[in-house]
Amino acid sequence: MTANPTYAAKEYAMKPHESDSPPKQRKPGGWLGAIIMVALAAALGVGIYLGIVSRVEAAGTLERTTDAAEIPFVSVIHPRPGAASTEVALPGNTQAFISTPIFARTNGYLKAWYADIGAQVKQGQLLAVIETPELDQQLEQAQADLKNAQANLQIAQATNQRYQDLIAAHAVSREEADTTAADFRSKQALVDSGEANVRRLQQLQDYEKVYAPFDGVITARETDIGDLIQTTDTRELFHLAEIDRLRIYVSVPEVYAAKVTNGEKAALTVDSFPGETFSGTVVRNSDSIDPVSRTLNVEVDVDNPTGKLLPGAYVFVHFKFPSTVGSVTVPSDTMLFRSEGPRVGIVQDGHARLVPITIGHDYGTSLEVLAGLTPQDDVIVDPSDSLTDGMPVQIAPKAKAP
Repeated sequence: MTANPTYAAKEYAMKPHESDSPPKQRKPGGWLGAIIMVALAAALGVGIYLGIVSRVEAAGTLERTTDAAEIPFVSVIHPRPGAASTEVALPGNTQAFISTPIFARTNGYLKAWYADIGAQVKQGQLLAVIETPELDQQLEQAQADLKNAQANLQIAQATNQRYQDLIAAHAVSREEADTTAADFRSKQALVDSGEANVRRLQQLQDYEKVYAPFDGVITARETDIGDLIQTTDTRELFHLAEIDRLRIYVSVPEVYAAKVTNGEKAALTVDSFPGETFSGTVVRNSDSIDPVSRTLNVEVDVDNPTGKLLPGAYVFVHFKFPSTVGSVTVPSDTMLFRSEGPRVGIVQDGHARLVPITIGHDYGTSLEVLAGLTPQDDVIVDPSDSLTDGMPVQIAPKAKAP
């Protein structure tokens, strides 16, 4: 019996669309594999994503690190507020209050001396004796000439007196009387001249003995027994100095000149007496600036009753000058020298700012700034010459104390 093809085709076409046919059962291993495949795909996607993100972050970090490395680090300090007063130590030279060379006033030979260097002498004390044989002879001659002139004067006086009496009686002529009167006046002048010459030589004879003109110490003796003494010689016999009080001359820089006041106290230190301070007083100044050194010459007097301080010693005079209100002090290595004037670099909002400053006093290692800075500013220490206004900078962290 032959099968009906139409029926078979119809049957084949209807089978896939039959809703009442039971679904086929899948094997358990198929679902598990699908889940594993999905998990692997998800893990691979996550790994790829994380790898890309990490690469992007690393690149960004590297870029930021590179950019940060290009920004220079700078050390900063805060300016110190100015003190109420500033102490300035200036070198000075000590001099004896009175210092004088003692020269000979007469010619001769040194017979004896009685004071050597370091000797404390009093006013009027005998220092030396000079032998003057020629002067003694000149004095004797002058005294003899004076006696002769006095004798002639007596004769002329008597003659003049007689002629004056005779002229009253008209016994002599007026001319003769006038002649005797003129001769009398001439003899009187000769006597006066002789007396003056004797006094001069006696005064020179008094200079045979050399006396101390004031209380002091002999600082030099430039003669010895038998030396030829001449008044034309520029060599001094002795040098005498009064050291109970000393003068100290200090050259004060022009920037402090206006602050020097007569009568103010000043402390003195000497290297030969470490740790010891002497007190002096400003007594006068030159009221004039030296055009060469640009300094004011100031005299400080100090009492020296014990003679501890010596003339010629090198001392330091400590002045206390009032500081300018609102000033600050910064180290010298913070300043920049630019063509437009002195500048100081400060850090503001991560950038360098070059601010102009007005310098007061230069203390060597530090500077007084009168205007341009405040104690709150971050001032760059030892700035580079290439530092420019607006340049990005980083403040270097401070090193921890050990």
